[in-house]
Amino acid sequence: MSLLTVGSVAFDALETPFGKTDKIIGGAATYITLAASYFTKANNLVAVVGGDFPQEMIDLFVSHGINTEGLQIKADGKTFFWSGKYHTDMNTRDTLDVQLNVMGDFDPVIPASYQGCEYLMLGNTAPAIQKQVLDRMEKRPKLVMLDTMNFWMDIAMDDLKAVLPLVDVLTINDEEARMLSQQYSLRKAAAIIMEMGPKTLIIKKGEHGALLFQGDRIFFAPALPLEEVFDPTGAGDTFAGGFIGYLASTDDISFENMKRAIIYGSAMASFCVEKFGSERLVNLTEKEIDNRVLEFVSLASFEIR
Repeated sequence: MSLLTVGSVAFDALETPFGKTDKIIGGAATYITLAASYFTKANNLVAVVGGDFPQEMIDLFVSHGINTEGLQIKADGKTFFWSGKYHTDMNTRDTLDVQLNVMGDFDPVIPASYQGCEYLMLGNTAPAIQKQVLDRMEKRPKLVMLDTMNFWMDIAMDDLKAVLPLVDVLTINDEEARMLSQQYSLRKAAAIIMEMGPKTLIIKKGEHGALLFQGDRIFFAPALPLEEVFDPTGAGDTFAGGFIGYLASTDDISFENMKRAIIYGSAMASFCVEKFGSERLVNLTEKEIDNRVLEFVSLASFEIR
């Protein structure tokens, strides 16, 4: 089934305990669509970049089967830029620089060929933009998934609360779940957040795995213990891309299939952190992905005597 992703395509400059980069390609929609490309062949992108965005990266999207008809190129503008430095624990980071550039007035135009997409991934952008996308869809998708962050909870909480009733799945991290719900217990937080609209909630816990909530049902997926983590940038977006890409490929939105999608999303995220930026996501093989999923299965399976 077809997937539409709306979000940012950007330049990042990163520094971790393992090294640093100059400008590399980043942005939520980049990670989401690259991860999803390993599952669904109907993979559509809506984003905006400046005239400084390299054609070879657009060619890379196309080589992964990503439809770039909805990628706006503002020739007289510059691409969104973010720079950050990670602490030694790799869980905390400092933002060093943010330049919105063409993202500052992003108008998400949905091409006619994208109308009718069954799955919609609203990447982390302003809630007002996310709602605008929904308003511009001629037909409601079968499943709408939204990612957001604490920044929008600080400056646009009313807008966020207006869009939450319109989505099916919300994905946030544990800090954001507590902030949105004003509850410390993640189980209590999940119940409150699901009352705000989304019937399904995913709480990402980074190196500690992910929780899936739907009604009274809960599923926990562990994170894979890796020998080396070079760069956690984009891991959450890669997770989301693997999750919704798997759902779109199977066209099954049951809770049982979402449990499988959580594992596939976690597997894709585990690849992402092994190199800087999106580098590890570019040339994965089906065998690598299958073997990584089996590692997750082995990690979490046991018998009761």
